[in-house]
Amino acid sequence: MNNNDANIEARHLIEALRSGISSRRVGHYFSSARPEIMTKLSDALERTRDTREPGGEVILGKYGEGKTHLLHTIMDIAHQNNMVVSFLSLSKETPLDKLHLIYPKLIAGTYLPGRQQPGLAELFEGMTSGSPVASEMLAYSAKHLVSDKLFFLLRSYLGTEDMDEKYMLLADMEGDFMANPPLKQIYRRIFTEKASFERNFSKTKHTRDYFAFMSRLFLRLGYCGWVILFDEAELIGRLGKKARLNAYANMAFFMALEKDSPLEAVYSLFAMASSYREDVIEGKHERENLAASLLEPHARESANRALERIASAPQLEPLTREEIREVTNSIQQLHAKAYGWEPPVDAARLPDERGYLLRTRIRSVVEQLDQLYQYGSAGDMTVSDLNDVSFDEDTLSLDGLVE
Repeated sequence: MNNNDANIEARHLIEALRSGISSRRVGHYFSSARPEIMTKLSDALERTRDTREPGGEVILGKYGEGKTHLLHTIMDIAHQNNMVVSFLSLSKETPLDKLHLIYPKLIAGTYLPGRQQPGLAELFEGMTSGSPVASEMLAYSAKHLVSDKLFFLLRSYLGTEDMDEKYMLLADMEGDFMANPPLKQIYRRIFTEKASFERNFSKTKHTRDYFAFMSRLFLRLGYCGWVILFDEAELIGRLGKKARLNAYANMAFFMALEKDSPLEAVYSLFAMASSYREDVIEGKHERENLAASLLEPHARESANRALERIASAPQLEPLTREEIREVTNSIQQLHAKAYGWEPPVDAARLPDERGYLLRTRIRSVVEQLDQLYQYGSAGDMTVSDLNDVSFDEDTLSLDGLVE
């Protein structure tokens, strides 16, 4: 990277910091912050890479204290370990209780190591019928999943020469689930034999098959695992009671807290608001709700394990004065590189104590540097505290998701 490219990169980073937008670039640049929790999570990724055992964690933090930055940093570390990474912010359109809505959005946010753009099309485009990977994945999908739909889907994809069919079949593997009858028709046309499903696929019941299939495929293609990052996971608290309990069971699935997990080398990390334990688990009596629920025993046990994991999750503490000084110094150096100047002040004298949130402190530093660069002096800045997220269903409920 030449100096001009470096300056452009630095300017992009400053613009991201100025706007408060987190990104992989920013996460990489400030990966030295919070060394203790970063070491813990980095070690967990290495264990997943080396043992291929699935796992996961929950991290808690106040609004604006760097949870999303942390996830992006983990994304960068995972790519350095040759691991596929998926990033998803939970929302009204992607509630965790409905895996058939989660899967397509998650796949759309999936990045292969060394790739700047998301997408998996190239994985399947490079797969040929009769190759070792194809043969193994066909055998796996025929014998080890709840539904055998993916066997017929993959075999049809590998067997057809019709580009429209290939597009439809690939779209299904990316989450645009096609109905069983048209898949059977395609299969019959290609192989002149009937596709006899042992169990018809239902997207509301069998989407877990797709996650298991992808986790196996990534390994067979030479990647060292799959890291799944969930941001804004506190939005689970805005769901209705039944939906929340199902969401906890799905959390347990992703973190492999249930028995006999079908996932391979998957590490899932959920970032949640620090008030979740008090406002939701205790405030909405989640353990009592779970005990009285109609969930199947294994799902109830899994959901309870997820609740325990949230209850024992590490808390993102505000950065220490020394850590703030290191971050501030990094911002100053970055600003100098971005605009080709030498700031006249030492980083330790910048307003690292202004503002309640880490995000606010960072923007305050950038703002003062901007003023110093443009005008030679910086005026006073006033920052107001922001309250943490609320889980009041009356004011913050998601349409159609609250009971």
